[in-house]
Amino acid sequence: MIIAVTIIHVIVSIGLILVVLLQTGKGAEIGAVFGGSSSTIFGSSGAGNFLTRLTTGMAIVFMVTSLALGYFAGRKPSATIFDNRTPAAATSGQPVAPAQQQSAPPATVTPESTQPAKAANP
Repeated sequence: MIIAVTIIHVIVSIGLILVVLLQTGKGAEIGAVFGGSSSTIFGSSGAGNFLTRLTTGMAIVFMVTSLALGYFAGRKPSATIFDNRTPAAATSGQPVAPAQQQSAPPATVTPESTQPAKAANP
């Protein structure tokens, strides 16, 4: 849905720019841009009425898509699925050890291993 609204928004933005650039200032007709002929390009009603309505319609669509995109941007989730992941042992209060340490048998301390090594000189 967001992608469709974004595509419509970009197309309307480009169209609105083109329509505004086609319009001329007061006192000049659009026909003057294309060679200055005495007849109007868009028929007897003139280009001003057609371009004004087209600009108004595109501006309304632009504002609606802007509001929709702003609404969608505000509704993004604040947390991700990775925020709530905890190991099962951590929830029971026991410390979690890495997998390699859990599979190895615990080392036993013998009295011989605590004694300093004797010299082998005869």
